[in-house]
Amino acid sequence: MNQTMQEQPTAKDHDHPEYSPGLEGVIAGESAICQVDEGEAGLRYRGYAIGDLAGRSSFEEVAYLLLFGHLPGRMELEEFSHLLVRHRRLPEQTQHFVEGLRPGMHPMDVLRTGISLLGLSDPDAQDGSRDANLRKSVRLLAQIPQLIAASYQVMTDRQPATADSHGGFAENLLSLVAGPRDGEIGAAMAKSLNVSLILYAEHEFNASTFAARVTASTLTDLHGAITAAVATLKGPLHGGANEAVAAMLVEIGRPEHVEFWLRDRLAHKRRVMGFGHRVLRQGDARSAIIQRQAERLSDLCGDRNWYQIAATLDRLMLEEKGLRPNLDFYTAVAYLLMSIPRELSTPLFVCSRITGWCAHVIEQQEHNRLIRPRALYTGPAPKAYEPLERRT
Repeated sequence: MNQTMQEQPTAKDHDHPEYSPGLEGVIAGESAICQVDEGEAGLRYRGYAIGDLAGRSSFEEVAYLLLFGHLPGRMELEEFSHLLVRHRRLPEQTQHFVEGLRPGMHPMDVLRTGISLLGLSDPDAQDGSRDANLRKSVRLLAQIPQLIAASYQVMTDRQPATADSHGGFAENLLSLVAGPRDGEIGAAMAKSLNVSLILYAEHEFNASTFAARVTASTLTDLHGAITAAVATLKGPLHGGANEAVAAMLVEIGRPEHVEFWLRDRLAHKRRVMGFGHRVLRQGDARSAIIQRQAERLSDLCGDRNWYQIAATLDRLMLEEKGLRPNLDFYTAVAYLLMSIPRELSTPLFVCSRITGWCAHVIEQQEHNRLIRPRALYTGPAPKAYEPLERRT
């Protein structure tokens, strides 16, 4: 429409532009990767409902979908899975970095630095083309589990874990961070971890993804953008929620303690972790999916304690506050049953979300415009400059 045919902006519009704290509700870009759907689907990755993907796909299929834009055929999936196995080994420079770590270092700090270091030795380090970024994305997806496991073993003085040479991504990751698991229980644990990886893989313009896109919009390298995302995820207002939920469940201890614990918590106006979501105001469809996994795993393990604490807390929070659990809540139950170290909860998030981050970096740079918003100035009015000798 011609400018003269539109309503002309007034001076007042320029003086007082619309402002949304935290950019809440602001549309900051376009993306074909993920749709946050308040309807029955809850979430869609490139058009596919999250329930269908979590119930019928492997994490490798979903990773391929996010990175390459379509679900893989059999040959494509076999080749992709082979690449993930082939690229597991850490480069020598990164391995030396891991071997020099000390106890007490934050796993997310180690992961952030390790990913940046991987960028130095990547064979496509200086190539920012789409194909090169896809190759770098696949290598990162393969290397990050080994980086997490190896660094944790060094910092805790544990024996190196053995990768599962026959299993898929979830089986390998579980073996690396919690030890090998066999039989029906081992298969159920790998299945639950596979589902959680799918559910965590992508979630539109969350803080870490937006940080990656802002960084990528400068046309910097993919590893640099992912390093920014990891640094953002470390913040307790974004990452670490399932770790905090696990700590909360351990603090409560038994199902019969839940009501007293919650009353005291609410009386002191303290936050109950794992409830509510900045965008999903009507509930998180992913929560019901992982809840089913947590309940089944509890039954198979013969340990319903954590699940019963969570289910009781879930019911009481709905009654008292009208709040429903988010994805992190029942994921914590599943991770406790798998004996995944709590301090690795957020790094495991990276094992999954790396697929969404990389997809967004590639999408941003394919249709790039430098992300440069404006600020609403709230400082002093214009002042006259006084020479130094006149200032008291």
